[in-house]
Amino acid sequence: MVPVEVTKISFYPPSKGYAVILREIGGQRRKLPVIVGSFEAQAIALALEKVETPRPMTHDLLSTILQETEVDIKQVAITHLADGTFFAEMTVETDHRGKCDIDTRPSDAIAIALRLGSPIFVSDLVMAEAGVLGESEPEFSFEELPHASENSRHYLEEQLQKAIEEEEYEIAAEIRDKIERLDKKP
Repeated sequence: MVPVEVTKISFYPPSKGYAVILREIGGQRRKLPVIVGSFEAQAIALALEKVETPRPMTHDLLSTILQETEVDIKQVAITHLADGTFFAEMTVETDHRGKCDIDTRPSDAIAIALRLGSPIFVSDLVMAEAGVLGESEPEFSFEELPHASENSRHYLEEQLQKAIEEEEYEIAAEIRDKIERLDKKP
């Protein structure tokens, strides 16, 4: 297993999702881009930046349940790749059950690992198959896309992520409120 860290989240236009960049710790410093949806990217970005939300998000709730019930997350690992889809497992340990591996989506595993400070790994085979060496992370700007408008949900989510990355939390709060107002429209 290759230990990795989350270094960046970038908009990925071909899938209209986001690329979470996992970089090898030590070693060859290979990078593995994992494509996730916008909600999953937001959950990872909030954990990465340690942003406190007014109410617990789903991954915050699950992390709290794990902590309160004394379930120890030993590690999360991206275990294999099949038909372009990454698969992951979360290794948990409890006093009464011992260790077990739980199937999970990589995005959920990463979001929870970041919240709980658990190590993240990628299997050697997956890193060899899908990792890249010596290439810089892709830079994408949602504003450059012709279908983006200032009132589209995707545009606002991109701007929210950008504000969080730049630690502009007041702006992030305003954008979050605009998204909530947009969601309430009939």
